[in-house]
Amino acid sequence: MQSTALVHEAYLRLVGRTSVHWENRVHFFAVAAQLMRRILVDHARKRYAAKRGSNPLMLALDDAIGLPRSRELDLVALDDALNDLAAMDERQSRIVELRFFAGLSIEDASQLLDLSPATVKREWATARTWLFSQMSQQEK
Repeated sequence: MQSTALVHEAYLRLVGRTSVHWENRVHFFAVAAQLMRRILVDHARKRYAAKRGSNPLMLALDDAIGLPRSRELDLVALDDALNDLAAMDERQSRIVELRFFAGLSIEDASQLLDLSPATVKREWATARTWLFSQMSQQEK
């Protein structure tokens, strides 16, 4: 899925919500990140269903925000791992959504979550390591 198509789809879904009262920037970006995550995962699942898993959707990662040692990512496996992470640590899961799916910087995420940049950087590194470990185990 092209990034432009993703942003357009997320925008259409955000605009289509008439009953949403945006509390602040954090609320908006959290909803936008979750929407983009759902759009990408739904797209990957539809593709899996159509191809029966023979041609999974792979997303190229930006070196600045990607998971360690990986250039491509199975979005369905990432979604499953993120759900597991959210059950253990909601804040880390939210940081991953804001950084990976919304593309926010450490500084922007720290401002939105009212945390220090050092805390966000540390949580981001921990979450990436844990996600990489989980996804590596799923591949075996």
